[in-house]
Amino acid sequence: MELYQSEIVKTSVCSFECNLQFASENLCTLIYPVFKKKDTGLYYDRYLKEVIDVLETDKHFREKLQTADIEEIKSGKMAKELNLVSHLVRTKLDELKRQEVSRLRMLIKAKIDAQQGKDAGIDHHALLKQFEHLDHQNPHSFEPEDLELLIKTATKDLENYDKERHEEFKQYEMLKEHERREYLKILDEEKRKEEEKRFEEMRKKHMDHPKINHPGSKDQLKEVWEETDGLDPDDFDAKTFFKLHDTNGDGFLDEQEMEALFTKELEKIYDPNNAEDDMVEMEEERLRMREHVMTEIDTNQDRLISAEEFLRASEKKEFGESDPWETLDEQELYSEDELQEFERRLSKQENELRMKSDDLLKQREDLQIQQDQLEAQKLEFHQAVQQLEQKRQAQPPHPQEGPNGELRFHPGVEQAAPPGHDQSQDKHQPAAVGQDQPHQ
Repeated sequence: MELYQSEIVKTSVCSFECNLQFASENLCTLIYPVFKKKDTGLYYDRYLKEVIDVLETDKHFREKLQTADIEEIKSGKMAKELNLVSHLVRTKLDELKRQEVSRLRMLIKAKIDAQQGKDAGIDHHALLKQFEHLDHQNPHSFEPEDLELLIKTATKDLENYDKERHEEFKQYEMLKEHERREYLKILDEEKRKEEEKRFEEMRKKHMDHPKINHPGSKDQLKEVWEETDGLDPDDFDAKTFFKLHDTNGDGFLDEQEMEALFTKELEKIYDPNNAEDDMVEMEEERLRMREHVMTEIDTNQDRLISAEEFLRASEKKEFGESDPWETLDEQELYSEDELQEFERRLSKQENELRMKSDDLLKQREDLQIQQDQLEAQKLEFHQAVQQLEQKRQAQPPHPQEGPNGELRFHPGVEQAAPPGHDQSQDKHQPAAVGQDQPHQ
């Protein structure tokens, strides 16, 4: 089950800050949510930030954005202003797009290689259509259409990000319960009862915590005022509180600054040193608290809380109410039907992975057989070469022959006599008739 558990995303909640109403030192505030964290969670995070950094250097573009309203920016209408930026900025943007297209093509190739093998054909043009943050039909230059697509896609993805995080958390919780039930199945009755008793004790221990103040309520903020700021709770002042916790001094409480206010409440429930406390659940709780406060106070839904919005909320009747916060352990995170459906999908994935594993093992066995055969052929070839060499070395050297196959005679070189022939008799034999006799 570790394989599946590793597939569940266990990241802490990413916070996205926005300042779409006013021009600031960062162009990000003029386009859509400000990304102060190193990673937004978007798969095109680096490309997004690099485009923003380049656009930020163009004076004309900044001036136009300062007078634009939020809807103009979020809808991508400001993209037409790209035609008026400097040639240097356009050149840099062109290069960024070419690099991004190249990166996406590499990702596509790596994915297909892993699924189908390296010899699979790839239609990059067709596959690039799945990426909505750029114009895939023009992979060479950065045009107004690219800026419009980038803004719209990022805005949409960020709006869906919290929803996706909630779904990932539900999957995580269902996996935990599935694994717990599977573990109980392998135990005998006595050990199963002991395990269920231990589980129930840990659940009760986790739920035994102090009252959790309603996020964004006066009681919750006064506790931060007293324990974090070190001030007298009787002197609580909403305006002063806002200034104290607007840590970057931009006149807004962004999502990250808001989440910091919930730390004291979360520490009442979760302790990383306790086995019964799950830190993944803590981050989900933090996300829920932030969403609740933003829904109640962020009236213009720009993902920021202005001083005016904060003070207006502090004057409402609900601000002084002390209703406790309903924590995750008091809610039904999923139904039994949802869990069963999850288990069916999990079982299907297990079967698919098992089949792939068996297929890979079979391929490995086939490759091993082929390798053994090649090694055997190599050995036979080597032995044959050795035998031929040994035969060649054992044969006597052939006498040199003339052009017509006759044996060559080398003057001054005594030729070897045939076997059984006595060369000493040749000296006393008379010359044949017709042959010249040597002079006396």
